[in-house]
Amino acid sequence: MKAVILAGGRGKRLRPITDYVPKPLIPLNNVPIIEWQIKYLKKYGVKEFIICTGYRTEQIKNFLETKNNLKVKIRFSEEKTPLGTGGAIKKLRKWIKNESFIVINGDVITNININNLKSKTNTIASIQLKTKFGILDVKEDKIVNFSEKKQVEGLWMNAGIYYFSDKIFKDLPSKGDVEKTTFPKYAKEGKLNIIKFRDVEWYSIDSFKDMEDCSIRIKKIIKN
Repeated sequence: MKAVILAGGRGKRLRPITDYVPKPLIPLNNVPIIEWQIKYLKKYGVKEFIICTGYRTEQIKNFLETKNNLKVKIRFSEEKTPLGTGGAIKKLRKWIKNESFIVINGDVITNININNLKSKTNTIASIQLKTKFGILDVKEDKIVNFSEKKQVEGLWMNAGIYYFSDKIFKDLPSKGDVEKTTFPKYAKEGKLNIIKFRDVEWYSIDSFKDMEDCSIRIKKIIKN
């Protein structure tokens, strides 16, 4: 099985680190995010990877080309100008034919069992969002009732992991995000599936707090 890692973003919210290092190479416990991801996907039988790059491509290539211990096949698809997630995936049509494949955002660390996605194609992995918010009842410009931090449940969030049929290529934009183009279209047509995951570990590395929290847990999340 092939996996696509979307690793082309600039990671602006992690500046100044990402002014010098691309987001996929940010270390968590001294191991870059992208290495953790490859180790995670290998556990589920993925042996071929396509890395979609854009920002600081050479640094990512240089790192992975010298990591002999990963023992996987890696190809790189470089964007000269940003194509969005949909355009980045569509560009891979020449390499993925007559097969289904995994796509993962390049900043996601998780222990989701991707084998569970294979029951249906064009499937999004979703995690249950459990969080607390202060609830405000507002009338015009006045708060008429204030309830502190009620638990909000029953909400499902896109986990940034997808299982696609190669037939999706014809419906992807040449430029644009799959989440804003193909997914809404497929949802209206009843062609977009979901697999729900409860009680899993999941991090999207978008802030310094994400880095800190994930670094504490990561060795338990991705076990060798």
